[in-house]
Amino acid sequence: MTQSPPPPAPPHRTHRIVLVILVVLGLAGVLFALRRMLLMAAPRCLAGRWRGCYDTENGVVLMALVGVPLAGLVVWALARRRRAAGVTSAWRLSLAEVGVVYGTVPFVWLTMMPGPGAGTVPGRFSLVPLRDLVTMGPLGIGGNLVIFAALGFFAPMRFAALASVPRVLALGAGCSALVEVAQYVLRLDRVSSVDDVLVNATGAVLAALASRRWWRTGAEEPADPHRPAPTPAG
Repeated sequence: MTQSPPPPAPPHRTHRIVLVILVVLGLAGVLFALRRMLLMAAPRCLAGRWRGCYDTENGVVLMALVGVPLAGLVVWALARRRRAAGVTSAWRLSLAEVGVVYGTVPFVWLTMMPGPGAGTVPGRFSLVPLRDLVTMGPLGIGGNLVIFAALGFFAPMRFAALASVPRVLALGAGCSALVEVAQYVLRLDRVSSVDDVLVNATGAVLAALASRRWWRTGAEEPADPHRPAPTPAG
């Protein structure tokens, strides 16, 4: 008597496992690449000191990485609550909501850090396109590309109204413009550049294209357990 082979794992479960593995490997790679500068900020951050931790790039990056397990726990709690309510795509929606916030706030925090002359030097701006791009360098361009990458990646997964490239481009450009205006108004000793807006918006679009297969469509509406079932006609 031969035994039938076990049924294969559902496709969505396999995709979820692969996604978790990729996230873990990505975090491990980031920690390995940034291990030296993160260790510089670790003593002050672990001691709960504001100066030397949350007012430095190393400290903000370190605390963002340390908080990833907590963010994952929030995703799990939201998804479990949605599944109990009968919401379809519970994991995707929960991951998108947490990803938009957790993947964007630390980078915006970094861009809003004041320079040494904050409050004393007047605001500066550069409105000539592509003039500052040549002075950014690979590191500056890469940093600007990732500022709103999480927003571009996750927003179309959560909101069907944003599931198009032009709308993601407008969203990224609008958010970036707000940051540049805030830098100028608050006199943070930073240059508010139109090139920053262009690169930030480009990063949002590139990230959105990477998540296109998971974009939410208008037909996917969350189930409302409090909404009465429709009465059949007749």
